[in-house]
Amino acid sequence: MRAAMTRIRFKGAAVAAASVAMAVVLTACGGEDSGDKPESQQKQPNASASENQKAPDAVESSASTEVLASVKGPGSIELVVNSAERDAGGFVTVKGSVTNGSKQQFGAQGWQGDEQEMVGNGASVAGASLVDQAGKKRYLTLRDTDGRCLCTKFTTGIAPRATSPFFVQFPAPPQSTTEVDFQIPTMPTATIKISG
Repeated sequence: MRAAMTRIRFKGAAVAAASVAMAVVLTACGGEDSGDKPESQQKQPNASASENQKAPDAVESSASTEVLASVKGPGSIELVVNSAERDAGGFVTVKGSVTNGSKQQFGAQGWQGDEQEMVGNGASVAGASLVDQAGKKRYLTLRDTDGRCLCTKFTTGIAPRATSPFFVQFPAPPQSTTEVDFQIPTMPTATIKISG
């Protein structure tokens, strides 16, 4: 009986010792303290993992984007208007995209408008305007005191088969005006609804 008890105690002690040894080994292997390593050797967050987490949201938002109007002009250029929002400051901001369906670089020739002040904006949507048919009034693109438009400038143009976003700001028509014509040189007129 005494011999059996001694064997049990010995086995218990051996199991306890093995458990402690295993805990020490696991702590040594897995418990890296990043504070002890130089910053260059610390693990950086996995960028691809964070991108993969964001990808479904990006796809969902682009797929659910409303299209207020879509027009095609010369040279296989397509202009899509996604929003026309009125803000509290008395402005309307029109946003959308331009797709160059041609095989040549698109430089938005003529889109800066005829005004001498706006010609310096180069490849841009500076020549865009909103027309309130009911109020018989045209609203031109806003610009600063140096003649720079409050709009997108396509600095290097738009590459063949590429799509580029755009925005342009106008003074807001009266609150009663909810529908306007969006006009840009060389393109057909697009009738859009103002929200906000």
